[in-house]
Amino acid sequence: MGMTIIGVAGGTASGKTTLVNEVLSGFDTESVGLIAQDAYYKDNSHLSFDQRCDLNYDHPKAIDFDLMIHQVKDLKQGRSIDRPCYDFKTHNRTHQTIEVGPKKILIIEGILVLHDPKLRALMDLKVYVDAPEDIRLKRRMQRDIAQRGRDAAEVTARFNETLKPMHDAFIEPSKAEADLVIPSHRENRKGVQVLQNYIQSHLTPQS
Repeated sequence: MGMTIIGVAGGTASGKTTLVNEVLSGFDTESVGLIAQDAYYKDNSHLSFDQRCDLNYDHPKAIDFDLMIHQVKDLKQGRSIDRPCYDFKTHNRTHQTIEVGPKKILIIEGILVLHDPKLRALMDLKVYVDAPEDIRLKRRMQRDIAQRGRDAAEVTARFNETLKPMHDAFIEPSKAEADLVIPSHRENRKGVQVLQNYIQSHLTPQS
């Protein structure tokens, strides 16, 4: 049995990571792997810090889809990859990479993973995690202040000026590509269970 690939997309702070972590908690790391789109922001070492701060990181052009697709194909063919690492505080890739080996199940998670048709074509199941805009802004505010060194005014301005327009242009339309839409603004054990059942069915040898 080959590798089964699940794509999980949705707007910023929609609950993708929380959902994926809940799903993964039911399995061992030998069988199920995860690749996050956030690791594949382009290397912008040629730009100054101020120039990197001004880039639009929610546009598809900010993502190195070519590398991501190449590495997912490698994993699908049974080869290990050296996955890039990204530092949100410097807005740039680091010099480190992380070796990731092939698994029976691979989850690809990120806001734009259902946008690119070549990446979508590698997926066996496409999932979109949905949450209302006001809840996403509240979650984004809490996360960016606590984890990424931002302040409230910066987060709000960026949400209104960049995140919302990019969501409306690229992320929300990708929901139409999903096989499964999971609302995340309330506790959703059923959505988690559906994904766990899907994974389990692909881990169990067919008789």
